[in-house]
Amino acid sequence: MGEAAVRMKIMPESTDVDLGKLTEDIKKAVPSFARLHAIEEMPIAFGLKALIVVTIMNDKGGHSPEEIESALSKVPGVESVEVEEVGLL
Repeated sequence: MGEAAVRMKIMPESTDVDLGKLTEDIKKAVPSFARLHAIEEMPIAFGLKALIVVTIMNDKGGHSPEEIESALSKVPGVESVEVEEVGLL
C-alpha cells in the first residue's frame, strides 16, 4: 500500500477573509483518512490570495481526493476548492 499526495487550490470568498483563521479551519476540516502536509499562500491578483493545500492519503483506503475536496469546500469563507494534482509518493 502506498500513499498519494493531493494538491488543492482553495480560493477564499473575498480579500476580506482572514487567511490565518481560514488556515486553522482548514486544518480542522481535513478528513481523518488524510493528513495535512502543507499549506501556503499564493498571490492571485489585486490582493487576493489562494491557499495551496497538500494532504497525504492512503491510495488503497477506499477514499478519494474528491472526499477531501468536498470536506474543505464546506469550510466557512471558502469560495472554491480545486484539486490540481494527485500523485503517488
